[in-house]
Amino acid sequence: MNTFGRIFRVTTYGESHGSGIGSIVDGCPFGLELTGEEIQIELDRRKPGKTCVETERKEPDQVEILSGIFEGKTLGTPISMLIRNVDVDSSKYEKLRDTPRPGHADLTWREKFGWIDWRGGGRASGRETVARVAAGAVAKKLLKKFGIEVIAYSKEIAGINIGEIEIKDVGKSQRIINASPVRTIDPRKGREMENAVLSAKNEKDSVGGVIEAIAVGVPTGLGEPIFDKLDADLAKALMSIPAVKGIEIGKGFELARMKGSEANDPLVIKNGKIQTKTNNCGGILGGISNGMPIILRVVIKPTSSIGKEQHTVDLRSMEETTIEIKGRHDPCIVPRAVPVVEAMISLVLADHSLISGFIPRKL
Repeated sequence: MNTFGRIFRVTTYGESHGSGIGSIVDGCPFGLELTGEEIQIELDRRKPGKTCVETERKEPDQVEILSGIFEGKTLGTPISMLIRNVDVDSSKYEKLRDTPRPGHADLTWREKFGWIDWRGGGRASGRETVARVAAGAVAKKLLKKFGIEVIAYSKEIAGINIGEIEIKDVGKSQRIINASPVRTIDPRKGREMENAVLSAKNEKDSVGGVIEAIAVGVPTGLGEPIFDKLDADLAKALMSIPAVKGIEIGKGFELARMKGSEANDPLVIKNGKIQTKTNNCGGILGGISNGMPIILRVVIKPTSSIGKEQHTVDLRSMEETTIEIKGRHDPCIVPRAVPVVEAMISLVLADHSLISGFIPRKL
């Protein structure tokens, strides 16, 4: 399916090497102040070719707003956005059309649908996420109007981990992250990460990592048990991102090594309000937000397209063979996936905020 959400609904379209990629956002309240420049800021954070640790593909990723915004405000009608593909070179993929790339969806898509767009992975490519970022920019602006902000950063790349980080000022932290080639908040560790990525690139290999995200200002009461819990929808949204292979919320897998007396978050009263003393649950209990910051992490696998020789099969002869993938690919997907993670979290929070009535449908 290509549509996501119940009230704040997003449909994406387009293939990696097609004419363009786009998204249609339906359900955004009318009257929200929003400009193309604000959407472009988010797209620029994700676009390729900015640093030495990214793919050499140069895409301007310039958004064209086709509908839904007039004189700087949303109309309440579908917001249609198009990002044209400009720097497309499908020649390297011609030789791979019958030899599925290990780690990619080439074989599974072919076996399911029978006919696929083999150019750059088609719709299974990470290129598709540019549409999510455009839609996420709309959600982020809506959430910020009601005091909710989402920030993500590279917590770990190639085994280099920045450890525990406390976000006190989202704006300041965002500037530090945006200035980092690997999109981390620790400059010293960032340089180590960058060197590790470049080392893998020189070896015609790739590395993966972990992205941590924090949502602040989230009110109590978002989430619709039993099957539309907030954490369940966040997990679905994040697992739909190409290359994501795992998610944990709060202390996540660390909870498996804790006792109940250690894992439970004690309840306290602060400034006349009930809240938790700790936040091991990551801001969500019983599938419902509890007013604490939502904290989660996602695992990003190493880029599947690498220059090293890999074992595969030839679908024409049905014989085993090897391939060396040419073309332009990120040696590490993690940095450019940071705004994608922010976008998907924002889409879920915007949808649940409208469902719960925290954000009205008429601004």
